[in-house]
Amino acid sequence: MENLPFLLRPQALFPSLPLATPLNSSTQRSGRLVVPIPRRRRPNSATLAVADETPRTKESWSSPDDEHQFDWLDQWYPFAPVCDLDPGAPHGKMVLGLNVVAWYDRRGAGGEWRVFDDACPHRLAPLSEGRIDDKGRLQCVYHGWCFDVPELASSSPRLRHSGLRKACVASYPCVVQNKILWFYPRTEPEYKDVLQRKRPPYIPEIDDPSYFTVFGVRDFYYGYDILVENLMDPAHASYAHKGMLFSAGNGEDPGRYVVPDLTA
Repeated sequence: MENLPFLLRPQALFPSLPLATPLNSSTQRSGRLVVPIPRRRRPNSATLAVADETPRTKESWSSPDDEHQFDWLDQWYPFAPVCDLDPGAPHGKMVLGLNVVAWYDRRGAGGEWRVFDDACPHRLAPLSEGRIDDKGRLQCVYHGWCFDVPELASSSPRLRHSGLRKACVASYPCVVQNKILWFYPRTEPEYKDVLQRKRPPYIPEIDDPSYFTVFGVRDFYYGYDILVENLMDPAHASYAHKGMLFSAGNGEDPGRYVVPDLTA
C-alpha cells in the first residue's frame, strides 16, 4: 500500500471526505493510508541532513496567493459511458482512489442514475456487490439493507438529530451529460445543487448526430503523471510503438528528420 503514488491515495485527493473501507480486495488500495514523506537532504551540511517529517497538505502544493490553484474537490469526474451501465444492477468503480457505486433509480418520473459511496454503513460491505430489489432500491448483499432517498439524511430533522444518520450512505451529485455519467466528489449538503454553479466539461460533437462516437474504457496501471508525460511527448511514439500506430515505408525511419546540407 505504501508504494502507491501520493496522488492516487484517497486522503491526498479528498482530505475532507470520510471514507468507508469495503470488505473486498480493493480495500488494500482505498482505505486511510499514511503518506510516507521522502527524506530530503539539505546541501553543503552533513549535520543538517535529516528527514523532513512535516506532512504534506493541500496548501503545500502551491502558494496561497496562487489564483490558479487546482482544486481536486471542485471538479466533475466521469464514472462511465451510460451505454456500459446496466440499469438493473449496481456498478462499482474506483475513481482517483475513491470507491463509488452507480445504480439506476427507476422509481422517479423517468428514472435517474445515482452515485453512492461503495460501502454499506452497517458492516462496510461493498454495495456494488449487492442488487436492485423489487421496489427499485439499492440493496446490500450482506444483510439486505436498502437505500433509496439520498437527500433524507440532510433534510430530515429526525435523522439529522438522531443516531439514524449513521445508517445513511453518502450520496454524490451526479448527472448524465454527453452520454456519460459524471459525479462530483463532495457529499456535504451545500454541494447538493452544485450543478447549478458548475457543469461537467461539454463536448458538443458527442451529441451531434453527424459525428460518429465510439466509447471505450481501458485501465492503465500507472499514474496520470506518466500518462500526461507521454501524451506531451509524441515524438517518442514512432519508436516506442513502431508498427502499431501506423505503417511506414520499407527502411523509412518515420521519426527522423535529416537536416539538409546548406553548404552545397
